[in-house]
Amino acid sequence: MTLHVLYLVHDLADPAVRRRVLMLSAGGARVTLAGFRRGDNALAAVEGLRPIELGVTADGRFAQRLGAVGKACISISRELRDVARPDVIIARNLEMLAVANRAVTAFGGRVPIVYESLDIHRLLLRGDFVGRVLRGAEARLGRKAKLLITSSPAFVENYFRPLSGLDLPVLLLQNQVLALGEEDDAPPPARQRRKGDPWRVGWFGALRCSRSLAMLSTLSRVTSGRVEIVLRGRPARSELKDFDDVVAAEPYMTFEGPYRNPEDLPAIYAGVDFVWTIDFFEEGQNSTWLLPNRLYEGCRHGAVPIALAGTETAHFLEDRKIGLVLPDADGSRLQELFEGMDEESYRHAFEAVAKQHPSLWSVRRDDCEAFVRRLATLSTNTDGAATVAVTRSPTYRDQGGLS
Repeated sequence: MTLHVLYLVHDLADPAVRRRVLMLSAGGARVTLAGFRRGDNALAAVEGLRPIELGVTADGRFAQRLGAVGKACISISRELRDVARPDVIIARNLEMLAVANRAVTAFGGRVPIVYESLDIHRLLLRGDFVGRVLRGAEARLGRKAKLLITSSPAFVENYFRPLSGLDLPVLLLQNQVLALGEEDDAPPPARQRRKGDPWRVGWFGALRCSRSLAMLSTLSRVTSGRVEIVLRGRPARSELKDFDDVVAAEPYMTFEGPYRNPEDLPAIYAGVDFVWTIDFFEEGQNSTWLLPNRLYEGCRHGAVPIALAGTETAHFLEDRKIGLVLPDADGSRLQELFEGMDEESYRHAFEAVAKQHPSLWSVRRDDCEAFVRRLATLSTNTDGAATVAVTRSPTYRDQGGLS
């Protein structure tokens, strides 16, 4: 019997939402997608799937989002009236966990909830009344959940286990590239460079870090174009309010718009030598702990990652002896890195990345099937006991419980 998953999401246009839907479908599940439209962003298209819109939210406006969630909780029974009772509900982020609890009631109870949290919002980490209230709400709403999905072990170690108040089994599901074709086992093709060609650094994905934008802009200027910067993805204009003006004023920086994941990844990463995996948006917290999409995307397609010492991304690279790690966030360190870069040193850095097994960077069809089987155990164990063993792979692993 096909597993029916109701996927409740905070942003229907988020490319990561599209990737998760594709992963569930590749694993054999039937997916109903419902969630919020984020401003004017075009929805991330998934062939054959028409999402249910629960309202419109605005990036960076927490109070407005809270009001939209409240309205959705009231109207969820009506919005889902034509949806068959799902076997599992996945709630992406805290606000959707609230909606999921209401949806369970609408379906008559006993539908297991999976809480998917791939970022830790800074409000949850505050030590004041606001932070305590939000963590309390997360713990209360998470009582009906049967599983937590997160993308970095540092999230478990630094937030979920010591601070969250949740008591759930954990599934580590990294932000890897969805690779469903037989050709996806091939290593990235060798890079052909001519002496004197500019180095190209790609900053792709969710563009939300003003400090990264400033550092990369400065790098391209002080090197007089010996280093060019290519931006692709979705700028968070609530954080980068002058994004278009800044990029237009930079002679060695271009913004080439959004891209489709995974379809466009080989082409866009073939056009850059390095991938920028540094993020200062929530420095010392979420940005220090995450393992970003661009890490896996870039390495899978042969771009050499640049990370910052002391972050989870740097630990990941150092464990595998790949990539370039800046000792600190001083922009002069970045300039020094490229002043010492030549074709030979780049070739060694590229080869170290290219020789890694593709399974480190990719989610394959058998991984998708194992993931869906793991979800199916929840619908047959509604008491919440996470006792059914699953196939373990490089893609994800059960982390045990939080307690």
